Amino acid sequence: MITGKNYIGFTPSANGTKTYTTFNPETNTKNEEVFTEATSKEIDHAIVLATEAFKSFSKTSGKEKAKFLNTIADEILALDTLLETYSKESGLPKERAVGERARTIGQLRAFATLVEDGSWVDAAIDTAQPNREPVAKPDLRKMYIGLGPVAVFGASNFPLAYSTAGGDTAAALAAGCPVIVKSHPMHAGTGELVASAVIKAAKKTNMPDGVFSNLNSSGVEVGQQLVKHPGIKAIGFTGSIRGGRSLYNLAAARKEPIPVFAEMGSINPVVILPKALSEQGAVWAKTYASSITLGTGQFCTNPGLLLGVKGKDLDKFIKVLSEEIVKIEPTCMLHPNIKSAFSKNKFKAFKQEGIAISAEYKTDVKPNYAQQTVLTVDGKTFLENSTLHKEVFGPFSLIVQCKNVKQLETILYQLEGQLTGTLITANEEADAHPEIVSALQNRVGRIIFNGVPTGVEVCPSMVHGGPYPASTDSRFTAVGTQSIKRWVRPFSYQNWPNHLLPKALQNENPEGILRLVNNKSTTDAI
Repeated sequence: MITGKNYIGFTPSANGTKTYTTFNPETNTKNEEVFTEATSKEIDHAIVLATEAFKSFSKTSGKEKAKFLNTIADEILALDTLLETYSKESGLPKERAVGERARTIGQLRAFATLVEDGSWVDAAIDTAQPNREPVAKPDLRKMYIGLGPVAVFGASNFPLAYSTAGGDTAAALAAGCPVIVKSHPMHAGTGELVASAVIKAAKKTNMPDGVFSNLNSSGVEVGQQLVKHPGIKAIGFTGSIRGGRSLYNLAAARKEPIPVFAEMGSINPVVILPKALSEQGAVWAKTYASSITLGTGQFCTNPGLLLGVKGKDLDKFIKVLSEEIVKIEPTCMLHPNIKSAFSKNKFKAFKQEGIAISAEYKTDVKPNYAQQTVLTVDGKTFLENSTLHKEVFGPFSLIVQCKNVKQLETILYQLEGQLTGTLITANEEADAHPEIVSALQNRVGRIIFNGVPTGVEVCPSMVHGGPYPASTDSRFTAVGTQSIKRWVRPFSYQNWPNHLLPKALQNENPEGILRLVNNKSTTDAI
């Protein structure tokens, strides 16, 4: 049941007077549930609870945290109105809801497996050498420890996988950090349902009150207060460059600056090499028509920029792509505001000098449905106009017709940081163009070979991040179990009594984890 209340730790609360509703973009009507925005006192109370909870939760064993995470997954699966609420708040179909719930559950269980094993703490031990000359060597032992309470901002385009109990929350809880979620106003009901599952799981597994809170917010004030509060030690954000940069600046201006791990805009360049265009250009055109429109283009890995070398083969690719993309029936965007931004940014691109419209779905569509569009421009114009380098969030892509491969390479180096880059190549063609591979590697966090960027596998090898502004820190991923490293810091104990050390660093290695002992990886006791 949706109450419209916040969760301040284990306690539902609605002390404020500011209320709002969510919106069904498919029916173009408001939903009936009313949500109460968190007050300053409620925010403060949530942070006080989280700070107190951190004292014990940070010391919770891997097995206990694993049980908590797995129980969250179980409780989410038990929510009988979740899929219906998800669809009516996002306009996304039930099939998408089922798939995203599965990903959310998979992430939680993956982190449960990670922390139950325990080796993720990266324990390193260098034993003492008291007789070393000329100076004795101390006993030093290092491992990762949690940063403290983390504020997670729900994402508009993934109401489950990147929101209340999504990847950021799962990773932070796995690291031993209490989480305060700023629920996204577009899917507050979905957020409340998932929050109720997290709270039930926390109670069932005897986690401390304050290990999780969920705050309603219709504007920016709640988020700003969270970032500014000295009790918050890190931020997780998925959204626009403007929103992410604003949080980053607020966090940097604090008396104690804190890290903001923001995954922001990306146009995900796709390079189609000449031989690939010649041999399979039509096949790739059909493939990319589907990729550009997948999920109404509302993925952070949507292929918004296609690059090729001028010629008859690129002309044919453009023709086939343009024919195929308008055959695809338009679908609903997440919210009227997102549809409005899509139309505005698309029109801004239209107005740029040298732009040609290659394809646009012309038939009238329902409110909040997006009409997919493909534009073309020559390489010289693209290089000279940085406006064309910006993301148009939705089913949109710009094809750049480069003079030659050298100009294509130059364009890649002048792009802002991106989440992904894709290379479409014929057999052994990539071998002849190492400069293109290097240029892509310089600008992205992940390179796809002969595929599409849409789709992000949740696994230890995934990097979902990239040079700014794709993310605020390219050294970390926002997806996969390695994302836990955003919420921890390395910590060393010097000459510490064995019985007072965390189990991960004790001589006996009671947890049986893999450790680096005197530069040798081992599970053995010392």
